[in-house]
Amino acid sequence: MASREGAAKAPPKGGAPARAAAKATPKPKAAKGPAKAAKAAKAAKAGKAGTKTSTKALPKPGPAKRRLASKVMEAFDRLYPEPECGLEARDPFGLLVATILSAQCTDARVNQVAPVLLKAYPGPEEMGKAPAGKLEGLIKSCGFFRMKAKNIRAASEAIVSRFGGRVPRTLEELVTLPGVGRKTANCVMGNAFGLPGITVDTHLGRISRRLGLSSNHDPVKVEQDLMALIPEERWTRFSHQGIAHGRTYCKSQKPLCKECPLDFCPHPLAG
Repeated sequence: MASREGAAKAPPKGGAPARAAAKATPKPKAAKGPAKAAKAAKAAKAGKAGTKTSTKALPKPGPAKRRLASKVMEAFDRLYPEPECGLEARDPFGLLVATILSAQCTDARVNQVAPVLLKAYPGPEEMGKAPAGKLEGLIKSCGFFRMKAKNIRAASEAIVSRFGGRVPRTLEELVTLPGVGRKTANCVMGNAFGLPGITVDTHLGRISRRLGLSSNHDPVKVEQDLMALIPEERWTRFSHQGIAHGRTYCKSQKPLCKECPLDFCPHPLAG
């Protein structure tokens, strides 16, 4: 959420002499220690502005798009009546780690790697103290292993230092953790804490555009489009259903439109 700026002070009066005096006044040096750390954390949080989406800021879809969304939800309930998260995790911290690992990596691979990693370092305190080289070695097969290891360790340290060793439950807090964006935050909220969240990964973004539920490529805007169309209590369920449909039929390169049961889909290859 964007931080508030202090009220602007009135410019000094008195013309040129006053302006010259103002220029001569040395600027205060940046605060060090805890104050500097707090300022950095606040800046990082502000950098992820827009974490909390007000319902007033959501788009206002028309009746036709609402009817389309209803048809999609009905079809998904028939096709995927018991959708589940593809990532296996025993607790919120395990899910957070697995979701960070899942970037540009398959759930199947993550489900092989994450248990080994978490057996060695089961909690944020242990993970935050883990040697970088050992972390990298354990997760190397997930790709981008150096950055992922760095983020997992830094996020673990932040959980210990700022949240008492517990994974935070809110979107606003989760996205302040290194390596955690809205997708990861919504995944953790919905699957670890049972709180509503729409997880827009590549699959859900793709099927949303092909079905006509969104015309956006920005995941945050796709999320907002879906939030305006899908009842809040269905957000997590719909996310899993959409991801399952993307993997089963609506594939990226070669969508199986002739086999897809959604005969109302407007995609050019459908019908």
